[in-house]
Amino acid sequence: MDQRLGTAFVLRPGGGRSIDLGNFEMLLKATSEETEGAFALLEAAEPPDFGPPIHIHRNAAEAFYVLEGEYHIFIDEQAYICPAGSFIYIPAGIRHGFRVGAVPSRKLNLYSPAAMVGYFDQLSAAIKRGDADPDRLDEIAKRHGMDVIGPVPEGYL
Repeated sequence: MDQRLGTAFVLRPGGGRSIDLGNFEMLLKATSEETEGAFALLEAAEPPDFGPPIHIHRNAAEAFYVLEGEYHIFIDEQAYICPAGSFIYIPAGIRHGFRVGAVPSRKLNLYSPAAMVGYFDQLSAAIKRGDADPDRLDEIAKRHGMDVIGPVPEGYL
């Protein structure tokens, strides 16, 4: 059972609010409200070859911690192969993206200050309605301080 103790809280394994993104699920571990805006934390279990378009977060830094599998991380013009145990930090304003390796993989994403939860919630709603397309993605992204730079990879929407 998850416990909340005033502003402190404890989540047990598998705890957090689920966000359904069609071909995978994210678990929201910590929100802006729970961390007084300091950060948001999500856990993602993603299928092989999955990845978002190259993008920029204007208002938040993003960090990844690879729990299982392997991710290919793209930062500006550099590519990095990141197996389980890898930590990646990307300051706000830097072009980046990722691609899951050949096996299902799992990671934590931390956004500081807290950001992106609304993006994932709105993207989930668009996917469920069946109107998730590159234009809708761009609209949702801009609303949440993100600029989509590259084409939308097959399987993202």
